[in-house]
Amino acid sequence: EISLVMFEKILSKLKSKKNFNNYYLLVFTVIILTILIQSIIQYSLSRQRQDSLRINEAGRQRMLSQSIMKHVYECKYGTCDYSKLRLAMNKLANANIALQIGNEATGIPELNNEEIQRNFDLLQPHLNYIIETLDDFNQLQTVDVEKLSAETDQFLFLMDTIVGQFQKASEEDIKTLMIIELELAVFSLIILIIEIFFFINPSIKKMAIQNQKLKEINWHQTHAFQSHMKNIKNYNHVLKIEKNTAHKEELISYLMEELTDLEGVSDNMVKSLEKQA
Repeated sequence: EISLVMFEKILSKLKSKKNFNNYYLLVFTVIILTILIQSIIQYSLSRQRQDSLRINEAGRQRMLSQSIMKHVYECKYGTCDYSKLRLAMNKLANANIALQIGNEATGIPELNNEEIQRNFDLLQPHLNYIIETLDDFNQLQTVDVEKLSAETDQFLFLMDTIVGQFQKASEEDIKTLMIIELELAVFSLIILIIEIFFFINPSIKKMAIQNQKLKEINWHQTHAFQSHMKNIKNYNHVLKIEKNTAHKEELISYLMEELTDLEGVSDNMVKSLEKQA
């Protein structure tokens, strides 16, 4: 019973120290890598959402420019809806600003691509002409439709180019993020393999060897305990029935020797178990 208690005590000590440190290291590594991968995935999804919003807004600019020309033709040669024309003009101008400096309300980020910005700079004069020409609805009948149409076509051409640039930049960002995710996944796999082969497996093997040795120690020490305890019981039984004082003293000396040997066995057991730890 004493040996089993000591065996359980040492096993508990092993579990609370270095043999389980590698397990905690593995768990900690998995948690960190999972957080990193999830952070990159969330960042990638956020970038894709921003890119899609920007591309959709830029594509809507082409539709608005064509819608404005349609309203101009209607105002010049048919029934005019001034409110729709004004709304389309305002949307065109505001979206052009948002595509460059960003808009927190719609989630469009600030433009940080110099090549695309140069095309916006080239597009601005054409946009200014469209807005300024149509700003006074009282002068719509005198608007040079051919000139306005040519400016709108230039605006449309440049906006097509900008949309293509936005799409290309978005694809490059996605490829870069995919490469980073792949590299991180490979790195994570390598780390896990290293930890399994160089930390976890050796720890498991070491624990198995230690457990086997502890069982062997427990078996031998238990038999030693049983042997001494049997002798002590026998001496004690004889001592109870022995009447001769001299014989009793001799039995007591034998009993003390057994107790001393038993104590030695106990000390050896503790030392052996501590050595295995």
